[in-house]
Amino acid sequence: MAVVEELYTQDGTTDYRNKPAMKNKTGTWKACPFILGNECCERLAYYGINTNLVNYLKYRLNQSNVVAVNNVTSWSGTCYVTPLIGAFLADAYLGRYWTIATFSIVYALGMTLLTLSASVKGLKPPCDEQNVCNPTGLQTAVFFIGLYLIALGTGGIKPCVSSFGADQFDDADEDERKSKSSFFNWFYFSINIGALLAASVLVWIQTNVGWGWGFGIPAAAMALAVVSFLCGTRLYRKQRPGGSPITRICQVVVAAVRKLQVEVPADKSLLYETADVESAVKGSRKLDHTEQLSFFDRACVETESDRIKGSIDPWRLCTVTQVEELKSIIRLLPILATGIIFTTVYSQMGTLFVLQGNTMDLHLGPSFQIPSASLSIFDTISVLFWVPVYDQPIVPLARRFTGHRNGFSQLQRMGIGLFISIFAMLAAGTLELMRLRAVRKHDYYNLKHIPMSIFWQVPQYFIIGCAEVFTFIGQLEFFYEQAPDAMRSLCSALALITVALGNYLSTLLVNVVTAISTRNGRKGWIPDSLNYGHLHYFFWLLAVLSVLNLGVYVLVARRYTYKKAVGVAN
Repeated sequence: MAVVEELYTQDGTTDYRNKPAMKNKTGTWKACPFILGNECCERLAYYGINTNLVNYLKYRLNQSNVVAVNNVTSWSGTCYVTPLIGAFLADAYLGRYWTIATFSIVYALGMTLLTLSASVKGLKPPCDEQNVCNPTGLQTAVFFIGLYLIALGTGGIKPCVSSFGADQFDDADEDERKSKSSFFNWFYFSINIGALLAASVLVWIQTNVGWGWGFGIPAAAMALAVVSFLCGTRLYRKQRPGGSPITRICQVVVAAVRKLQVEVPADKSLLYETADVESAVKGSRKLDHTEQLSFFDRACVETESDRIKGSIDPWRLCTVTQVEELKSIIRLLPILATGIIFTTVYSQMGTLFVLQGNTMDLHLGPSFQIPSASLSIFDTISVLFWVPVYDQPIVPLARRFTGHRNGFSQLQRMGIGLFISIFAMLAAGTLELMRLRAVRKHDYYNLKHIPMSIFWQVPQYFIIGCAEVFTFIGQLEFFYEQAPDAMRSLCSALALITVALGNYLSTLLVNVVTAISTRNGRKGWIPDSLNYGHLHYFFWLLAVLSVLNLGVYVLVARRYTYKKAVGVAN
């Protein structure tokens, strides 16, 4: 038996032939380069669109600042809602491998349509001699169809690819478990390699060569992402889909409501659970009982009416593991909610930071001008700097003080990132205040670019990059580790929902602020000409919201109960 355990993984993963995965032939770091390569290329494609999208909407589709900003945040938000679709299909029916492969095709179709809308005569918006474009309704429609096909395609990739990479490390093997923590760091590192190329090379091409090439190269990158992913097929470990997580959750709720009058025994060992070492949920380990949310424990109290002709009715009696799955999801929700403000702050890099940069001196040397959207390269450089610094000097040093194998717990790591993000908004607001003072002092109101270098924006980008390394990577690891084994894609999707809600909150705040600040004929906080506005008020508003959010997070995190997995997966 011991020999068999050494040969095969103990977490229920299978190989490409759906046979038990052998440790020495599958998974670990030998499978990860294909997954990391896929993620790098896919993120290059995504950020190649997202980074400079606000300028395309403003100058090619002739939209106002507020409309362009809202369209960007609405699309970005949708990109983080559609993962619920992909996650459900992955956990319930397809598995993560086939979900990624299938939705990649949809993604590629969207990229192709977007490229055609920016390069083919008839689909490309016509512009006059002053470079003012006047798109037709059809041209705008084709562009947005392509854009939202990308949003649908990314819905099958985002919630699955990080979990699929983590699946390559066996939780039952202590050495592989340690490597999993490093995997999340390097996974985020690969994301930012793609983002770096997008923010530098692609934005320059879009601005100086043309949008056809600027969208065509990301389309080619997406094709390369698919090839990279498929090349690793024989090395992958795959988790079996565990059936519909929504059905299992509903069964627990229905069973608990049916037994409102049933008393839960003081001895929790009397609660119903399968006698086998393996869980009844396919692809999942058993979960120990926890005391929180005890209302749902009624679902696993066995009564005489729970069995129909000798078999158990799952809508009347659930296992402890099934009940604990629901409890785990509920416990994650407050942590998820505290991530919304952080992603609202993060979303400013693709919208208001770009518009702020548009008003500044873009020159790098006497003749070269850097596109304002390219300043996000400093966010990426910050991430690329902090990931290895965090993985090596910071973690070993923190481990000496905390005794935690990862230096900081995942909750501590996320909290540090929330704290750091406050200073990004303070930096952005202070810069805008300095810029407006220069405008008033020298009467620069009618200048398109005031003589203040755009590189004054670097600190706010760099601080957000540092915050990402703590919060976003911490979230990736936290929601994978704390998710029930058969619901990991779903929990990854829920984590991504915070990004969607953050973008939607940004849209809401911009609309509310605009409606209030433009009363009585005033130009408002965010007018088309920011020289007449008060953009710093908006950044400071986000700083205040971030402080309040951090306080709520500390209260929630201190009350969090970690899941307790036992046994082996089915």
